[in-house]
Amino acid sequence: MSIFFEFDEVAAFTVGTIGRPGERTFLLQARADEQRVTVKCEKQQTVAIVQYLRKVLADLPPAEDRPMPGALELRDPLDAAFVLGPIGLGYDRASDRVLIQLEEIGEVDDEGEPLDDDRGHVRLYLSRGQAAAFCDHADGIVEAGRPPCQWCNLPIDPDGHVCPRMN
Repeated sequence: MSIFFEFDEVAAFTVGTIGRPGERTFLLQARADEQRVTVKCEKQQTVAIVQYLRKVLADLPPAEDRPMPGALELRDPLDAAFVLGPIGLGYDRASDRVLIQLEEIGEVDDEGEPLDDDRGHVRLYLSRGQAAAFCDHADGIVEAGRPPCQWCNLPIDPDGHVCPRMN
């Protein structure tokens, strides 16, 4: 049986990591009332969500609401319900909310169609303020990773870096 969450009113939507730079695991988390769901994702997926949200927000009036900074911290338990695969994003003008759909990764056939329809799914709606706060917070989380090499732009590990351009 698949996991399905739908949050019409989200108390918090955030991203965080566990582990040290170079070995971090990225987690998205949505909370509303007593419900909480955590989804494991890749750093690039977080960056893609931020890029899309910023495009949508650029075409809208500035947000008046902003969540408290503490609302953007991950909360226990951090056990991921599933690993993130496809992401759906949109904007609902009628409710003035940003829609985010997170689906569990699954196997696909040769045409890219899912082989299993019983995958985990999270659907949530964010206010413009929550979306903007998520973007700002996610930028900080992504930038807190390994710094890039000034010559090859690959990440520098805490234990050192063999730069392909400096051989």
